[in-house]
Amino acid sequence: MAKEQLHIVNSDDLSQKIKILKIEGEHIIWREMLNEGPTTKDIDSVKFIQQRKDFLKKYYAISAKDYENNFVEEIKKFKRLENYTEIILWFEFDLFCHINMIAALHLINKYKPTIPVYLVCSKALPNEKKHQPLSVLKLPQLKEHYKHRINLNANDQELAVLIWKLYCEKNPVKLKPEIKRKSNFEYLSSCIRAHIERFPHYKTGLNSAETNILKLVAKNTIKNRKQLLGYALEYQGYYGYTEIQMQRIIEKLDIFFHESENKIQLTEEGNAVINKTKNFYRTLKDDMQFGGVGKYDFLYNAQTHNLMKL
Repeated sequence: MAKEQLHIVNSDDLSQKIKILKIEGEHIIWREMLNEGPTTKDIDSVKFIQQRKDFLKKYYAISAKDYENNFVEEIKKFKRLENYTEIILWFEFDLFCHINMIAALHLINKYKPTIPVYLVCSKALPNEKKHQPLSVLKLPQLKEHYKHRINLNANDQELAVLIWKLYCEKNPVKLKPEIKRKSNFEYLSSCIRAHIERFPHYKTGLNSAETNILKLVAKNTIKNRKQLLGYALEYQGYYGYTEIQMQRIIEKLDIFFHESENKIQLTEEGNAVINKTKNFYRTLKDDMQFGGVGKYDFLYNAQTHNLMKL
């Protein structure tokens, strides 16, 4: 008897490619960005859904109706996991996707903890120079990644559930010891490090991703904001921010650069950030949350790689 597969996929485009490859099975499309905004552990609870609706409307003008249609209706399918004999996760190497992935694993553990789970993750396969996002791979490459899917054992799934729990709590310091944990998640340690660096630097009040944008302005000839957005998306490392998320970040950094007719340059404030001579914590502080904790509730020390609670 053929196995009834369930594919949990990180985008509509990738879902369509999987169907073109004639890989059989039902699809859940994970249309969320849990790397930003408040979260609670119980993803399909009324509290969680309302928090996400409020956040996405305030920060990204996403309506409650769209959220219901695009995400809530999809996660209702987790209640039917008894219909399947194995699950295939399709997620990228970055923090954006890893937070979504561990949330999905939490739901799997809630509804059918004994089901076999496999992961298809963007990584360099033999004869490939570097990893590319799954959604941009050519069909033969994507099929090859599927053939090399990773079996997530009980320890892997237990770790994912723990990371999700800690992400939803108020103390991100608890995540740091998990960086050293061995697992089949090749990029999880790098994603946890990237998350810890999202808290403001204690000397400047800007985090790693924000400072990186200013460094791109300082080091490159960038003509306009559209080009800056392209640079910021291309050179963001493990964050995986989407275009609308990166646009919001750039808009928030408005005081640190100015635009002339043909060039974006750092302001005096921008140079102060690069040189670590002034702190803009109070200027930038808002109510952004990363899971269970406020972004501005902790400060990051780049020398010690530790977080300090305010």
